[in-house]
Amino acid sequence: QVHLMEPGGGLVQAGGSLNLSCEVSEAIFENTNIMAWYRQPPGKERELIANIISGGFTYYPNSVKGRFTISRLDARRTLFLQMNDLKPADTAVYYCYVLNSGHHYWGRGAQVTVSG
Repeated sequence: QVHLMEPGGGLVQAGGSLNLSCEVSEAIFENTNIMAWYRQPPGKERELIANIISGGFTYYPNSVKGRFTISRLDARRTLFLQMNDLKPADTAVYYCYVLNSGHHYWGRGAQVTVSG
């Protein structure tokens, strides 16, 4: 069963913006502990770039802080990642992630390519 659906990704020029979305299945949306976005640049390990926890608290590493914004819309069971001022170094496969009662769920990934 696919629990995380993340269409989108795409090609954008440096300085541009892109919004990623991830629809979470009803089966796992309730009682989520952490919702997050990770990315894996070519030839590198997967890295956390944003998370949101109960109460709406968010975290961003310095590499994206001030440029990326994570949010959730519960009525649509959807997680978003707004990415602004994109740089070629942001080129990666982006994954949404949910932690629910000790279980880890991953989206299939969306390719984002930023041209210089």
